[in-house]
Amino acid sequence: MDFAPAPGFGLRRRPGEGRPTVNSHFADLPASAWVARWAPLIRPGGEVLDVACGSGRHARFLAAQGFEVLAVDRDPGLFPGPPPGVTLVAADLEAGPWPFPGRRFDGIVVANYLHRPLLPVLADSLEPGGVLVYETFARGNERFGRPSNPDFLLAPGELLELARGKLRVVAYEDLVVEAPRPAAVQRLCARREDPG
Repeated sequence: MDFAPAPGFGLRRRPGEGRPTVNSHFADLPASAWVARWAPLIRPGGEVLDVACGSGRHARFLAAQGFEVLAVDRDPGLFPGPPPGVTLVAADLEAGPWPFPGRRFDGIVVANYLHRPLLPVLADSLEPGGVLVYETFARGNERFGRPSNPDFLLAPGELLELARGKLRVVAYEDLVVEAPRPAAVQRLCARREDPG
């Protein structure tokens, strides 16, 4: 079912597909304030994975901060002309295998995307000291519009469960935001502890 993008978020569905994707005008938006706030915790110059990068707003932001960015999405056509410092990888994270087996990153950024089978994979894909910055829609968002399907909305505390026993939580929020449009979101910044 197609739907028009909500103001400020640019989410849409493609016919026959279950998950939201990102509209190309989304690239013009600045990086999420949550991502911008916590990106400085990532090792300077480190390698960062931008999961379901869409039109690349976070990949561009991270590259401008001096990180080497690996941006992955099933539709690389949404991110034309990645800037220097960004490598674009085409991969269907929901239908195919994890495209980075055994690889570890200094940072992983996920915004406005949820595929639950990936949650433990993301935690395991961080280097010791690596930082996960995650922000997406939560239950309660159905009162503001889309996404409203519970398959795409985090349950209360779900991001905290992702971190339990694997990552040290630096910051967590489960709240309603007003900008860029009213939405219920969960946000997590967590670090993989260095075993040494």
